[in-house]
Amino acid sequence: MGIDGFARLGAVAVAAMLLAGACSGASTDATGTPDPDEATGAPVGPARPAVPEGPVDEATARAFETIAREIGGPSPGFAATASPEIADVRGAWVLADLLRIASGTIIGDAAERQAEVLTGLELEPQTAWIDLTNQLLAWDIPEPPGYLAVKRETLELVEPQWAVLFDEADAAVDWREVSWGGVLIDDAPLGGGCSRGCIPALDDPAVTDAAGGDWYPDDRVVFGIVVGGEARAYPKNIMEVHEMVNDTLGGRRLGIPYCTLCGSAEAFFTDDVTGATVTPLLLRTSGLLRRSNKIMYDIESGSYFDTFEGQAVSGPLQDAGVVLERTQLSVTTWADWKATHPETTIVAEDGGIGRTYDLDPLGDRDANGPIFPIGDVDDRLGAQTRVLGVAVDDRVVAFPVAEVEAALDDGDEVVVDGVAVTSGAEGAIEIRVEGDLVVHQESFWFAWSQFNPSTELWRAPG
Repeated sequence: MGIDGFARLGAVAVAAMLLAGACSGASTDATGTPDPDEATGAPVGPARPAVPEGPVDEATARAFETIAREIGGPSPGFAATASPEIADVRGAWVLADLLRIASGTIIGDAAERQAEVLTGLELEPQTAWIDLTNQLLAWDIPEPPGYLAVKRETLELVEPQWAVLFDEADAAVDWREVSWGGVLIDDAPLGGGCSRGCIPALDDPAVTDAAGGDWYPDDRVVFGIVVGGEARAYPKNIMEVHEMVNDTLGGRRLGIPYCTLCGSAEAFFTDDVTGATVTPLLLRTSGLLRRSNKIMYDIESGSYFDTFEGQAVSGPLQDAGVVLERTQLSVTTWADWKATHPETTIVAEDGGIGRTYDLDPLGDRDANGPIFPIGDVDDRLGAQTRVLGVAVDDRVVAFPVAEVEAALDDGDEVVVDGVAVTSGAEGAIEIRVEGDLVVHQESFWFAWSQFNPSTELWRAPG
């Protein structure tokens, strides 16, 4: 957070105090009863609070206008402002955003207490922001009118450069789902190397032949890509550090983001983008998330992208309707990749930038499940079960990786609705639709299912 952000946190504190005084009389009436426990029949957890219809009341509207103005102003100025009453559960979204940037402080404590009043939840201080946001998403509590102005001022305390996203009135963004990922924006030009608390992209990494890649253990994961007959492996440990690579392969320019939180790496062509005035695009990590999925952006145009789907959601590239073309990225072991592609190159041990990379830089960070809000999880699989997903026309199907591998090892058929998974050379996974090879993704189940809620799910027989 910059110096100006720290200086303005006093205004956030006053905003939280205003909310603390204003929310105390909020209603927690429910629209219905919670689902009963199957064993006892007793209600489990709080019911969804009643959500007022239509515009918020005048006092609440004034409250949010005041908070947005004063958070962004040079001084709090609340002393002369009457404390308006906020009894609308939609205001919990503002509290969630305050919790995100000020958890564990007097500001966060005030926001946490009032969120409990508004929602009926019992929040634990260590996980209050995540639990509150998850529940608001699961309940599908609408955002209040004026929410964007408050959210903008709150998040820009952390990173003023996010203004380019908030400036887009028609951005295809559900602002409730957007949160701070804990890092600042990577605004480095080609060549990278940011030093301001961002996740630095790796541009044009040095590579070696397969023999030169003997530093990387055979059983470790690589992300393999083939373009124009040229193959390259990107070691997972290096991708976990950079989360974004811009590279040239087979004469084409690629942007390769890796969302560690949703377990998904993608490979997008960035050199032939209809609607872009400057190509190739230069993709960077914004520091923002959407339901635990990183939001990337093109530094050339300032357009933000949904990383999972490759769709521009703001800026001139959104106006041009840009959806980036992807090519297949295979998740496999280094041993299998180089056996399948003996002429492959692999990113050099130091990435070409003289850096040392731990073989397991994230450790057990995700051992207890998603660490950022995701809302409800489709309970057909565990949230972090790895799946292969394919979306072609009206067919959207997911296949649990472990079950697919076991079935193929046993010689069983893996097919649903004309979508078939097979083993290619050296066991590489291929997916075909009506016989035609198609690009597929690998990710955690929660990510695939939340962006493809109508997905079919193949399960191994028995």
